Amino acid sequence: MSTHSLDAFERTVHVTNRWLAEAAAALGTDNRQEAYRAVRGVLHALRDRLPVEESAQLAAQLPTLLRGVFYEGWRPAAVPETYHDVDTFLDRVATEAVLAGHTEASVATAATMKMLRAHVSEGEIADVLADMPGPIRQLLLADSD
Repeated sequence: MSTHSLDAFERTVHVTNRWLAEAAAALGTDNRQEAYRAVRGVLHALRDRLPVEESAQLAAQLPTLLRGVFYEGWRPAAVPETYHDVDTFLDRVATEAVLAGHTEASVATAATMKMLRAHVSEGEIADVLADMPGPIRQLLLADSD
């Protein structure tokens, strides 16, 4: 393996750790494992509610390691899921992130969205939001600056 390839791996580990540290701070913890679970849960809930093309566009702006997390277990033929309510979205986040319920899932969603808004283009965030039903869009906008 070339040194260039190793540098790319080291860079994505560094960038991913920085993003997770930001998510952890937004969660009010320094536990990156907790942040990882929260980010993973929200990314999977978003991925499965978005059309395939929009999911791919969002994933393209993630660090390589988080992109792998995003695609882990994905079944493109089964998306987008068509529910319209916040409760179902939060149930998905809570299940994926192994959280106690809707309150923790809401906090995880807010922290993950804050992290994404800091690093993903405004246009891509706008596209993701446009593909969400109104109640879920409002959840994703909560606590935005």
